[in-house]
Amino acid sequence: MSIARLRRPRAVFIDVGGPLYDDDNYLAAAMSAVNGLRAREGRPPAPAAEMRALYDAVRNGEEPSIRTALAREFLGDPARRGELHSATRPLWVHPPGTLAPDALPFLRGIAGSAVVGILANQEAGVVDALRRDGVGDYVSVWGVSALVGHEKPSAELFDWCLAEAGVGAEEAVHIGNRFDNDVRPAHDLGLGTVWVLRGEAPDDPSPSERAVADLVVPDLVGLDRVLFA
Repeated sequence: MSIARLRRPRAVFIDVGGPLYDDDNYLAAAMSAVNGLRAREGRPPAPAAEMRALYDAVRNGEEPSIRTALAREFLGDPARRGELHSATRPLWVHPPGTLAPDALPFLRGIAGSAVVGILANQEAGVVDALRRDGVGDYVSVWGVSALVGHEKPSAELFDWCLAEAGVGAEEAVHIGNRFDNDVRPAHDLGLGTVWVLRGEAPDDPSPSERAVADLVVPDLVGLDRVLFA
């Protein structure tokens, strides 16, 4: 870890699910999609507790992908993950009241100190939700995968956001909650990294995983002061 790498960045990028909105929004959409596909086949709804347990297994590294795991366990074939993804997309929304309570205070705390960007694998409708909830007032770079055409963990989405912000990787910080999609790729590209342990983050990351991030935090409270002390 190197807190010094985080000091006074010129750009701050932030993921949506986890840092800003409850990741249960995605899980609820995926569960509804699973049950919609099962209903078409005349099958009863899948047990919610079992789908939640599978989600937790994915969070904690016991399964590689929530879509693949759900398709395998509840649709009978992991190859149906693409079908499940298509069914989930229109259901994946961020309802009013699901914005994290520390999101706007954090954004107010860094306003004017750096370019702020969204860097997230999300559907295009997330822009409307972020604007509705006041986040859009602070955002200059909209690195939303459905709009840009690239998805994390590929370097292309990070590179696009850096170019839009007009900064180099060493001048930017990325805040995310997934090791594979956020911390590791941002670190490898040279960005400072903040790992927020909520939502899809594991309950207890390994020491080797923690060592990759420059800072590991439970939430966004006080993070503005860490970045711009």
